[in-house]
Amino acid sequence: MPPDPPGQDPDPEPEPGEEKERDPEKEQASARTDHAPTVQVPVPRPRTGFVGSRPPTYDPEPTALPVARPGELADVVADTVLDGARYGTCTLRAASVRGDSARFRGEPRRDALLTARFGHDEAALVLVAVAAGSRAAEDAHLAAADACRWIAEAVCRSHNRLSEDIRSGRRGDLKSGLHRLTDRTYGKLRARAAERDLAPDEYTASLRCLLLPADPGCRTRVFFGIGGGGLFRLRDGAWQDIEPLLPERAAVTGAPVVGFGSPPATPATPEATEEGDRLTMDLGITTAPGPLVEEPVPPPAEPFRFRASVARPGDTLLLASPGLAEPMRGEPDLARELADRWAGAEPPGLAAFLADTQLRVTGYADDRTGVAVWEA
Repeated sequence: MPPDPPGQDPDPEPEPGEEKERDPEKEQASARTDHAPTVQVPVPRPRTGFVGSRPPTYDPEPTALPVARPGELADVVADTVLDGARYGTCTLRAASVRGDSARFRGEPRRDALLTARFGHDEAALVLVAVAAGSRAAEDAHLAAADACRWIAEAVCRSHNRLSEDIRSGRRGDLKSGLHRLTDRTYGKLRARAAERDLAPDEYTASLRCLLLPADPGCRTRVFFGIGGGGLFRLRDGAWQDIEPLLPERAAVTGAPVVGFGSPPATPATPEATEEGDRLTMDLGITTAPGPLVEEPVPPPAEPFRFRASVARPGDTLLLASPGLAEPMRGEPDLARELADRWAGAEPPGLAAFLADTQLRVTGYADDRTGVAVWEA
C-alpha cells in the first residue's frame, strides 16, 4: 500500500473487528473546538486621510496637550468633541476637532460645539451652536464656550415660542427674536471682557447656530449667527454655498436671502428660485423687540446673519466653522471628496463622520467644527 499523502488523517478508522484506541486529550480538544465561538475579523478603523498632492507637514494625530493650571481645570478643553442624534426627518452629526497647528503647539481648541434639545415630542427644538474664538486671543476658547452656553440658555427659555414660530412660518417674528437673543449673548461677552480687563475684541467669538424642529411634518431649518464660517448644502451631488449675503454698510437694503413666510411676490422679487426656495428681502433693519427679550442691548460689531429654508429629501446641510469653511471654498478636492462620501442614502456613523471632517489639506491647520444634517 502506498504511503499516505501529505495532509492525510494520521489516525485512520480501525479495521472491522478492531477497537480504536481512545485519546482523552484529542477528545477534549475536539470538544473545545466544536463549542468555540466564531471569531469576527475586525473592521478596519477609519483613518485620517488627506486630499491634494502631498500630506500636510503636521502629524495627523494629537501630540502635545495644552497646559493645565491649578484652579482652572474646569476650563480644560478636550481635543475632540463628537455628537449626533435623529429627530423627525433629519439625522444630525456634529464634530469639533483641534487643528493640526494647535495640536503641535500644545494650544487648546478654540472652537466650541454645543448640541441640546429643548422640549418634548413634536414640539421639541434641537439647537446646535458653533463658536470660534480669535486666534490672537489667549482666552479664545473660554469666549467660544461662553458664547455657546449663553445662546443655548437664551434659546432654552424661549424654545416654546421659537418652535411655534418655526412650524407656523412666522419668519419676521423668528428673525427678530433670534436677533435679540444673539445681541444679548454678545452683550454678555462684552461684560465678561470688562470683568477680565480686556478689550471687547479680545474676548469674543464668531457664533453660528442651527435650529431643527423635531416635528416630522416640518422641514424648516433655521440658521442664525454672527461672524465668519460657512453654510453649505449638498443637493443632487453638488455643493451649494448658501451663506446669507450681508448688506453693504452704506446700503439701506441688502440682497435677497432664502426664507419662508414672505409677502406676496412682485415683478422685481420672484416668488421662488430654481431650487424651489422662497425669496424674501432682508432689509437689515432690526425690528422692535418681541416678547422674547425685554430690554434693548448694544448690537455687536458684525452684522446678524439669518436664513430659514425648507429642506428637500436627500439634502445634506453643512454648518462649518472658519477652519472647515475655508478649505471647503479653497480646495475643490475636499468638497468633491465629501460629496462622494455623503452621497449615499444612509448618513455616516459617528466614527466615519469624524474621519470625514478630519480630511486634511495642506495649508489649512486651524480648528475644524462641522455640523451636518441629512434629510430622509
